[in-house]
Amino acid sequence: MRRREVLAGAAGLAVLGGGAVAIGEWTPLESDTAIEPIELETIDAPGSDAGTAMVPERGRVTFVELFATWCTVCEGMMEPLADVHAEVGGDVQFVSATSEPVGNTVTREDVATWWRDHDGNWPVALDTDLELTEALDASGVPYAFVLDETNAVTWSGRGAKSADEIRTAIDASRGE
Repeated sequence: MRRREVLAGAAGLAVLGGGAVAIGEWTPLESDTAIEPIELETIDAPGSDAGTAMVPERGRVTFVELFATWCTVCEGMMEPLADVHAEVGGDVQFVSATSEPVGNTVTREDVATWWRDHDGNWPVALDTDLELTEALDASGVPYAFVLDETNAVTWSGRGAKSADEIRTAIDASRGE
């Protein structure tokens, strides 16, 4: 009975979150798999300008975190992400992207307000058509990836991660 309740709850979250939670088995993207850069819309929020960004950025180590504004674990990740972002600065393309159905159940202003309320201070992008999510073979949020200069995935992790875990993954990709 408990399993049925868990599956029903996860299915409900998937509907509410625009499909950000997957049910069943999943296989994370294999390390060293390169992906093509994808143009994402960026929004006007602290540390982020309205416009577009190519993610990942070829020739530069990239850190991407997939998140959702309804996700409490994502909320808890904002502090460690801010710590790592402050340390790596401009040396690393640092982007958080939401796959929420912006324009349907959530607005750009909702995302920007959530970003501001949780001290985001780096580019925040929209992956409403799930192009980046699918390219990374991600399921669920939060889901983080580090890609090297050739856009090959060198690390990925789902769920809560410490600043040390993220920093170590980025440093390894930079050859440090």
